[in-house]
Amino acid sequence: MSNERPVYMGPRLRRLRRDLGLTQANMATDLEISASYVALLERNQRPLTADMILRLARTYKMDMAELAGDGGAEYTARLQSALKDPMFADLDLPALECADVATSYPGITEAILRLYTAYQEEHLALADRGAEARAQGGGKNLEPPDPVAEARRFLEVRRNCFPVLDDAAERLAQTVGTQDEFIAHFKARHNLRVRRLPSDVMVDSLRRLDRHRDEILLDDSLDNASLMFQLALQLAYLEMSKEIDSVLRDGKFATDSGERLTRRALASYAAAAILMPYSAFAKAAETRRYDVEALGRQFRTSFEQTAHRLTTLQKPGQERVPFFFIRIDPAGNVSKRLDGAGFPFARHGGACPLWSVHQVFKTPRQIVTQWLELPDGQRFFSIARTVTAGGGSYGAPRVERAIALGCAAEHAGRLVYTRGHPEAGAEAATPIGVTCRLCHRSKCTARSAPPIGRQVMPDEYRRASAPFGFSDG
Repeated sequence: MSNERPVYMGPRLRRLRRDLGLTQANMATDLEISASYVALLERNQRPLTADMILRLARTYKMDMAELAGDGGAEYTARLQSALKDPMFADLDLPALECADVATSYPGITEAILRLYTAYQEEHLALADRGAEARAQGGGKNLEPPDPVAEARRFLEVRRNCFPVLDDAAERLAQTVGTQDEFIAHFKARHNLRVRRLPSDVMVDSLRRLDRHRDEILLDDSLDNASLMFQLALQLAYLEMSKEIDSVLRDGKFATDSGERLTRRALASYAAAAILMPYSAFAKAAETRRYDVEALGRQFRTSFEQTAHRLTTLQKPGQERVPFFFIRIDPAGNVSKRLDGAGFPFARHGGACPLWSVHQVFKTPRQIVTQWLELPDGQRFFSIARTVTAGGGSYGAPRVERAIALGCAAEHAGRLVYTRGHPEAGAEAATPIGVTCRLCHRSKCTARSAPPIGRQVMPDEYRRASAPFGFSDG
């Protein structure tokens, strides 16, 4: 009796057909089968035979390894991830039942995942609208939708993880080869020559695709890590547009600028995934205990590029330590914010000045570690360091920023930065708040504004040591 089990790959087959722009009738004609049989295969009502896998590989010039395998594993992992949401905490949802639903009812699973994603997006949009209404005096004279907030919501809802892009980038990285072979690939595949030109010739551009001369032009002041990222970014636009568009179609945007910013973020994600392929990078991260500098040397990437990539390692079934990331300038303005660790970033207003990310400008390029404790008792561990953009020649403008990378306390022991520093006790963690308006620590001397809902105490007879005293605490 054969030990082989039937292979059901309906969702994967449906995604392949849609990516190829085919109807069921088109695919049926290509494979010389009936359209009804294609429909049965996509609904997992018929297994995909070895002969059919071979026919698909030959017809669409695909690697059989991409088609073969457990077709329900990805859906199962995605469904289990969604069902970890706190709103489902009171439900008994055994892993085996999730696997049965994902495998037997892929259409229902996809519908649940789409609804859950839409719910998360609307939840965050509602929070943003509420904050904007309070800032504008109860909803009067509201500003138009914020495209930056739209892009951030899109990434936040999906935990800044896009397996479709990771998989495509990994295949592309294998085709291109090492970073040193990028230039040869552009010439062989796209007939494009790569040239480096002085900044004054580039006229405020770091990279430009010149179709007229078939050239990719790069500012020669770029350091090696930035140059390779720009080449990978151009490669992503040339060879991964289909995958980027498929991810982008999953979002809702009120503004064209919001959609363009999101597309740019996805292209940057793809570029990082080409330079730091998921499987190799995730394995190296565990081996090196998430040492950002060591990983940067291994993959020839900058500190910021490497830290940014660490926030994306949440591919269902292959998750690593979930990180959050923030980048600020000396004035405290946030220019990038990514959350894969459940850190409650301030959506409006400034962050807490007690967080070391605001203080590392005093110690340039030195890593500063810190245990953090929020008012509700949640603990996190963060590392912070300054990074420099620009420069590259005498007189060229430079921009100093600070970045912080962190994770929940329960994962901190897996990081090289906590070696010799066990989980912080209450006395070791720095008490911080999300933002002053939402923090109710009454004795904080760093406070810049009273929290919402607290009455400020008059100071005719007593002046508290904190900037604000509260009559009810």
